[in-house]
Amino acid sequence: MSEPMTTRQRVILAAGMALITTVGATVYTLIARSRDTAVAASAGVSIAAGPRIAFVSTVAGSKGRLATVAAAAPAGPRLVSPVSCNRVYAAAGVGICLRQDGALATYQMAALDDTLHVTQTLPLVGLPNRARVSPDGRMLAWTVFVTGDSYNGGVFSTRAGIEDTFTGDIIDMEDFAVTLDGEPYRAVDENFWGVTFARDSNTFYATMSTRGRRYLVRGDIALRTVTTIRPGVECPSLSPDGTRIAFKQAIGGKPKNGWHLAVLDLATGGVTVLAETRSVDDQAAWLSDAEIGYGRPRGTGGSDVWMVPADGSGRPRLLIPDAMSPAAL
Repeated sequence: MSEPMTTRQRVILAAGMALITTVGATVYTLIARSRDTAVAASAGVSIAAGPRIAFVSTVAGSKGRLATVAAAAPAGPRLVSPVSCNRVYAAAGVGICLRQDGALATYQMAALDDTLHVTQTLPLVGLPNRARVSPDGRMLAWTVFVTGDSYNGGVFSTRAGIEDTFTGDIIDMEDFAVTLDGEPYRAVDENFWGVTFARDSNTFYATMSTRGRRYLVRGDIALRTVTTIRPGVECPSLSPDGTRIAFKQAIGGKPKNGWHLAVLDLATGGVTVLAETRSVDDQAAWLSDAEIGYGRPRGTGGSDVWMVPADGSGRPRLLIPDAMSPAAL
């Protein structure tokens, strides 16, 4: 056993560690400042309603941090918060952040107020994938990927949850009564993901998969029911005016081929394919009633947010570089 350190040795060691820490921090700061990232670090980031877009930064030096940018200048300077998220969304001054929980590969849902203070956390079993908040901030929804379900042959499954922040109720859609093509339906392989809310915070839309098919469903939280609307719709996103749903549809009906973005008119059933011809594996976010934002991976670990008109016209354009998971505030 080694001899215990004297007080003098402890002081010398502490001073040495402080020096190393100071030098390391100085070098890191100098390197960070040398990067042309147009990042303004800030602990005062707000997700209150306003002409801004919230997102997860993927730029070096702030990767994984929740950030905001002015909607009028989305490629301009950004405000970066100290909050880390895998996925983020916000509405009515309420945010949801799906994030890693500690050093292990475990995750949690964190509810945020408009100044990004955490108001609640819930453990998540699975890899964070989708997140939404109802327009009035009452309902939070999340989706995670899981593996190991015996009915699925080891292929990934999903778990989707909804929380009513007014009552504290945690809602599991797998407990809802399902109507498929007009008939009551129940199967062990029902999976739900990609929740999006109507303004009444009771009606929602989501994707349901069963027996190898994927459907757009309309849900009623009060009645605990879901009803299929049409097949081939994944990751729906309801427009601000509540009349259309942006979604991704599998190319050639096969997800292995990738997905193209489209918009469904709920009144007529008409589908408009958008001008983005590249594959998009994301839950699109409406930036306005006329524009849709979405993330696309770029390189190793990078991503950009793009925008495309919702009527099928025009062409996609880069909206926020080095970003993902957009939410118009």
